[in-house]
Amino acid sequence: MIARREFITLLGGAAAAWPLAARAQQAAMPVIGFLGSTSPDVNADYVRAFRQALKESGFVEGENVAIEYRWPGDQIDQLPALAADLVRRRVAVLAAIGNPAAVAAKAASATIPIVFQVGDDPVKLGLVNSLSRPGGNLTGVNFFSSELVAKRLELLRELVPGATRVAVLVNPTRPNLENILRDVEAAARAMGLQIQIHNAGTIGEIDAAFGTFARQGPDALFVGPDPFFRNRRVHLALLAAHHRVPATYALRDYVEAGGLMSYGASLNDALRQCGAYVGRILKGATSTELPVVQSSKFELVINLPPARMLGLNVSRSLLATADEVIE
Repeated sequence: MIARREFITLLGGAAAAWPLAARAQQAAMPVIGFLGSTSPDVNADYVRAFRQALKESGFVEGENVAIEYRWPGDQIDQLPALAADLVRRRVAVLAAIGNPAAVAAKAASATIPIVFQVGDDPVKLGLVNSLSRPGGNLTGVNFFSSELVAKRLELLRELVPGATRVAVLVNPTRPNLENILRDVEAAARAMGLQIQIHNAGTIGEIDAAFGTFARQGPDALFVGPDPFFRNRRVHLALLAAHHRVPATYALRDYVEAGGLMSYGASLNDALRQCGAYVGRILKGATSTELPVVQSSKFELVINLPPARMLGLNVSRSLLATADEVIE
């Protein structure tokens, strides 16, 4: 029989060991690195979709998995440092959302599994060897912008039937920009549209571009996809309204911020797919055995108040095609 004093000593030793055990258990919890290309406010819904997919895979943030978030805001040039910081923390897997984040993540590690979401061909971006056999430590979700560019221009002309001259706003620092410009020019040529390219990589250059629109009077505006523009979506919508330029955007959050029309991939769906892949890797799958998934869900969103302000008559067929109409 254990004496009372010995029992207390044993109990005290066990109690002292409990925090150590708890810390060991906490240390064993896998950590996901989440590297965005913009700001947390514009991605709140998409992060929820990512977490939901993780939950469906059996991983709940704060219970059996931790997530370290990094956002560059307007300082896209900080992405390499943010990616390196996540690598130093030895995350189990890294989710890289957006072209710049994916490029930075690849440069930061050749061993940590990386799941990306990009809007361009990941082979041309140098992220993977092929879609079916990615190779290396990266895989993820993509949608080809070339297909979306032509459709966006078609929808823009349906909304503004008399449009013949279209201004195109792009960020000159965007990776793979030459492919976007090639796609826009090819689609415009096939539709008989005249386009004029305007570069804007700063707020001042955005303002200057709209000043040019005021002088040249284009019939419509095509805003290229870019994280910098997403962070300035309210500013862009206000400028388009002020200068009375019908504008089309790549993602629905531009329209939710007051823009006229968007057509593009559903980022909620893309982030769910990313979350599902991260869950599979946490369960033991490797990035080499997971082919790149092509996002197949696209959405058209139309904002009627700006259309009325611009005097546009949105056709019934276009309204019937829309996934969402904002009244």
